[in-house]
Amino acid sequence: MMCCRSKPTSLFLPLIFISALCTHFCTRVSATPCPTERYRFAPRAPRAAEPQEFLDPTTREFLLPQRPPSCSLPLLRHDFGDTYGRPPATAAYAPPPGCPAPWDRVVLDLSVACAGEQYDRIAAVWLDGAELLRTSTAEPSESGVFWRVRKDITRYAALLRREEGGVASMMLENIVNDVFTGVYHVNVSLDFYMEEKEEPTPGLESQYHPQLMLPTSKGASLIPNKRILGESKPLLGQKIGLSSSEADMSTGAEAKVPHLYREPADLIIPISSNDSQTGFWFRIQNESDVHLKSIQIPKNAYRAVLEMYVSYHSNDEFWYSNPPNSYIQQNNLTTERGNGSFREVYATIDGRFVGSIMPFPVIFTGGINPLFWEPVVAFGAFDLPSYNLDLTPFLGLLLDGRPHDLGIGVTDGIAFWLVDANLHLWLDSQSSYVTAKLLHYQAPNISVSRHSILHHLDGTFTIKAGRKSYFSGWVNSSIGNLTTDVNYKLKFKSSVGFTDNGNRKAVQMNAKLKTGVQIKEGPKAILAQGSYKFKYPLLIVSSTLPAENNTYRMTTNLSHILSEQTLVVLDRVRTYNSITDQQKADGWMLVQDHSVLAGSAATLQTYQYLDHTGFSYSRRVTAEDGLLLSDNTTMSSELSFQ
Repeated sequence: MMCCRSKPTSLFLPLIFISALCTHFCTRVSATPCPTERYRFAPRAPRAAEPQEFLDPTTREFLLPQRPPSCSLPLLRHDFGDTYGRPPATAAYAPPPGCPAPWDRVVLDLSVACAGEQYDRIAAVWLDGAELLRTSTAEPSESGVFWRVRKDITRYAALLRREEGGVASMMLENIVNDVFTGVYHVNVSLDFYMEEKEEPTPGLESQYHPQLMLPTSKGASLIPNKRILGESKPLLGQKIGLSSSEADMSTGAEAKVPHLYREPADLIIPISSNDSQTGFWFRIQNESDVHLKSIQIPKNAYRAVLEMYVSYHSNDEFWYSNPPNSYIQQNNLTTERGNGSFREVYATIDGRFVGSIMPFPVIFTGGINPLFWEPVVAFGAFDLPSYNLDLTPFLGLLLDGRPHDLGIGVTDGIAFWLVDANLHLWLDSQSSYVTAKLLHYQAPNISVSRHSILHHLDGTFTIKAGRKSYFSGWVNSSIGNLTTDVNYKLKFKSSVGFTDNGNRKAVQMNAKLKTGVQIKEGPKAILAQGSYKFKYPLLIVSSTLPAENNTYRMTTNLSHILSEQTLVVLDRVRTYNSITDQQKADGWMLVQDHSVLAGSAATLQTYQYLDHTGFSYSRRVTAEDGLLLSDNTTMSSELSFQ
């Protein structure tokens, strides 16, 4: 079986290796390059004489500063050629001398270019073992492709401002030989923005992802930075309306909870591999493979948030479409892509469950149908999401000055997952130690029900899963004796069905995550509360028909939605934003073995953003057969709420 494929670059294609949701489950590896088997490609004419730009309309660049940076710092430049099995590229980092901390914003700028034949690769950027960016590559054409990713990394200021500097690393394993010639030329820089003396005019620059750090797909935060937005207007909360609990909230909360309102963490501890030669990520091979990192946190930590990065590869790249092992065994299939279609990434402290997330199904640039993703890539392919778990209620278990094991695992996972994490800690500058206690711990086992109907190569396999968790704990610091309550609610439904003697496959899933955080002083004085809702339905239908000369025609339809809603109440004022992002794609491929001979595809993406200031942003992008047909953006600043 082929292990991977290259991306088509014209309507009638050379021999291209694909990754498709077909009944024989073609094996593909994103993070590990393919074996050095040689394949011959037919001559092809590129669509364009000039290199083509690829884009991910999901990236929230419209929320980044639009003004020139105060200073830019080149971080790392490297040509990733034949790098398989080699350690990451590294470069020394030191804070920019012309832009001393504190900074208003810091933005990581990644630029990549490649030409030739090559596979997509997974990559990451770390600073002293703490991950800043997880990304994947586009697959190039002979005329070349290029793209750019800009990501707000202000939340990592604790790492960036250290006078002693550090070491930046980037892992991108690649193979270059006589057939696969593409070299990824990468440039990483950092843009630093100092605080402006005057408040900027409301608009793009005034939109800021807050720093409550509930679980968000981009590591975004929830409360606008006061230095950018200025004072919140009390009439905003009155106009929207306050619940009874919000009406009882304590005023002056901003002074009580600066870690929520304005400041990023004071310390970041990497939860990553000590073996940097193979990248700092842990490699999870199965559901019992829990990776541990021993940590010892300062005794004056009063808040803790665990940020997790995850990606899935090889047999679990399409985990959401995997059938149960019984289907594979009863039909004598050779694929190892099984274990059902449910996955959950969870964290532990000394073996105790402390929270979990259901990963968003990022599709890499060759997944499902390679024609779907040029030049518009799938959600998150260039900037994979990170996920946050609030561990503040558990500080009572960690502040004893002793080492503790923080673990990460994947429920039902198979080979393989790449995971690591960053532990964000806020420290009490007025005290060398604080006291804390875990008050409530409710973490019942996840509920999973599975139902199978199997008749030879036809069958339907459904899974329903859910989990409710509640954690509460107090921390007594110079800020006060604050109690943090954290609620998690996860719901998951999935159906994987085969009909027409296994020639038609339908995958339908829906995952929902709801997180609530409440911070109190005493039994009734609520200082802040936030809620976050995240859901992502996915539908993929593919059918296969035999054709001439041992070929077959595969037709695929895809619908993918990402929906987020965040709400924070602080000082009786609501801060709100919502995102709805949708991709629809359909196309066909003529396939021989695992090689695409011809095909056509069209992709439509719509993106909508709305926040409490009345600012709205929408973008609509259409592409067909590798060409960008339209890219329209609209913005409005009128105050309106849905």
